[in-house]
Amino acid sequence: MMDFIMLFDAIDQTTKTSGKVNAIVQYLEEATEEDKIFAIAILMGNKPKRPVKTTDLRAWAAEFSSIPLWLLEESYFIVGDLAETLMHVIPKSNQETAFHLVTIFQDIMRLQGADIGEQRSIIIDYWTRLNGTALFVFNKFLTGNFRVGVSRKLVIKAVAKYLNAEEPVIEHQLMGKWNPFEETLQTLFKVQTDKHFLPYPFYLAYPLESEPETLGNISDWIIEPKLDGIRGQLIIRQDELFVWSRGEDLMTDKFVEFNELTAILPNGIVLDGEVIPWKEEHPLDFSVMQTRIGRKNISKKSLQDAPLVMVCYDVLEWEGEDIRSWPLWKRREKLIELLQTYPVDHVLKLSVSKTFESWADAATFRREARHYHAEGLMLKHKDSPYEVGRKRGRWWKWKTDPMTVDGVLIYAQSGHGRRANLFTDYTFAVWDEGQLVPFTKAYSGLTDKELITIDNWIKRNTIEKFGPVRSVQPELVFELAFEGINRSSRHKSGIALRFPRIVRWRKDKPASEANTKEDLLQLISSVHESNS
Repeated sequence: MMDFIMLFDAIDQTTKTSGKVNAIVQYLEEATEEDKIFAIAILMGNKPKRPVKTTDLRAWAAEFSSIPLWLLEESYFIVGDLAETLMHVIPKSNQETAFHLVTIFQDIMRLQGADIGEQRSIIIDYWTRLNGTALFVFNKFLTGNFRVGVSRKLVIKAVAKYLNAEEPVIEHQLMGKWNPFEETLQTLFKVQTDKHFLPYPFYLAYPLESEPETLGNISDWIIEPKLDGIRGQLIIRQDELFVWSRGEDLMTDKFVEFNELTAILPNGIVLDGEVIPWKEEHPLDFSVMQTRIGRKNISKKSLQDAPLVMVCYDVLEWEGEDIRSWPLWKRREKLIELLQTYPVDHVLKLSVSKTFESWADAATFRREARHYHAEGLMLKHKDSPYEVGRKRGRWWKWKTDPMTVDGVLIYAQSGHGRRANLFTDYTFAVWDEGQLVPFTKAYSGLTDKELITIDNWIKRNTIEKFGPVRSVQPELVFELAFEGINRSSRHKSGIALRFPRIVRWRKDKPASEANTKEDLLQLISSVHESNS
């Protein structure tokens, strides 16, 4: 494991992408074959779930370290990271041992099926034989929160460099939630005959931040409404159906509406599109989709209340041939032919290609997009191939402006990582009949200078402490932006926001002038009326 710890430190100590890539390549050149596959999985974020309860970890660490549990808990609230807290309180080992990465993960898998006594014995044995960064990383594995400062793209670049292979090929081979216990470098990167279930790497659009006129002639672009659903690829190969989300989750069992397509469509087809709830010839709100995603078993009522379709906007494979290099206009012609040839209209819909006379006309639609069940517009150059990852220039997302509301800060909690010593996680409230009712949380949008100022204010204006959470004087007002709003029985306010974030600190506004719950309910009504 020490070579992996050296890799962890090397990545942590540089901000240069070339330095991170070279560190990964060096590790792959020196590590054992078994450890390599586990290191790639970990760096890609493909790690086992947390094997033990964190409450048990804290109790065992306090006992092992001969300190009161309350002292460990207080230390945790200050440090903000349990793995780091445990590293500091656990006594230094006099018999440090070098473990293989694969051995540690075999034991982590043992922990998942062990009784509490065996779990404690295995973990304390590691604690007695690890120090410093190695102990910290092991604790991170236990808490299920291990992260390292490399993107998926950098890992792919490093593996491609190590294997002397093309990056798009490596990215395709690393798609999906593959199991490092069942793979080797040979099966993962050499043998492809049994990988017919794999999707292609997704092509992602960049947000359009400049004026659309800079893109040139509007007639050179295919322009589609941006729908709010789950981006996915639908695959039919070897008489089997697979539906993958952009997050690389296999969703076939959740999206049962598509099962019949194996009997309708020929083999060798991969479609890219948006899976959305659809009823009475128009999309439903994303909150309806969430009622499907969270269910283990799909009931008849769920199918009736939230029927799903895929709105298709690309075809990536046809008759078993990878056609991603074709220009978009040609792929779209093939997509139209496919959807017109086979009786699939009840579950597969063609994305709408909008025709605008000018960018000004497109801007008008974009401003009013919510009236058309959309979040904005997708702009795709007609000649664009289907690329890998997020690339500038050929695909853009031009979203409508977010909705906003002014809320009052009432609770604060410490952040994580480099923000562990600051109160950066906030709960906001709106007025309801003279009382402040919490309605959302937000974590991002402020500058480091603002965070420090607000942190100092929170410490001076705390009313009560609830473990890591502090209630504060209801004085500070913040403007919050969000993409969607709906009623929700799961929230005390009865309201749920989609993608809330802080826009600005409203120093010009007293708490008494913050928005009300009635304002939010009226906003919900206006959104639903515009979509009806």
